[in-house]
Amino acid sequence: MKKILPLVLALSLLASFTIGCAPKEEAAPAAAENEKETVLKVGATPIPHAEILEVVKPLLEKKGIKLEVIVFNDYVQPNTALADKELDANFFQHQPYLDNFNKERGLNLVSAAKVHVEPLGLYSKKINSIAELKDGSTIAIPDDATNNARSLLLLQENGIIKLKDGGSISSSENDVVENPKNLKFQAIEAAQLPRILEDVDAAIINTNFAIPANLNPVKDALLIEDGNSPYANTLVIRGGDEGREDLKELSNALNSPEVKKFIEEKYEGAIIAAY
Repeated sequence: MKKILPLVLALSLLASFTIGCAPKEEAAPAAAENEKETVLKVGATPIPHAEILEVVKPLLEKKGIKLEVIVFNDYVQPNTALADKELDANFFQHQPYLDNFNKERGLNLVSAAKVHVEPLGLYSKKINSIAELKDGSTIAIPDDATNNARSLLLLQENGIIKLKDGGSISSSENDVVENPKNLKFQAIEAAQLPRILEDVDAAIINTNFAIPANLNPVKDALLIEDGNSPYANTLVIRGGDEGREDLKELSNALNSPEVKKFIEEKYEGAIIAAY
């Protein structure tokens, strides 16, 4: 009996030790799972791009991807940051702008998904219709090459000017061949256009800068692009990253029914889904 008792005690101690270790073994997989979480850093301008990406966040979380949105207020830094691998992607520009940026900077950034069109519009605090434009009026337009040409094409489409050879995405003020009202064009950084609207007769403004300035493209624009515009805003990544699964999931989320519904309900026609 004396020999049996120590044996029982030893077995009891061994069982307690084994049970006490069990929780540590169960915690290990959870830690490993957290280590597998993918983080995507995406640069975007505030409206509507960053707002749309907020809709995407929970969609990606279901796929184990954490989305970090870095907000920029210009059209240069998001591309340079992406090229320098400070970002995984950016979302703020259309294809013609990207093509021109790549050409000027010698970069290899590519579009991964078309998301929406932000119709370019002509706004004014001084006139209520295009017919009221006086001889010699000043119209402010974006100073970047692609949106500059896009502005002139909008004016041509509405019979206000004519461009050499019908115009193209590379047209500039130098290509204006007919200008019956002798309009003067003032090229300004796109983000600054709403701020100088009081100082000119009219300005052609990108929707993502018009909305924060309380300009409703549907109600306030005297001229506006239609839904057939080729200037769809795209998700942009580095060339060579096309095969990354996390970026494919981001593209799918940006082209999801949830995002399309958000665009339709939030912007009420001021922004149009491009898929």
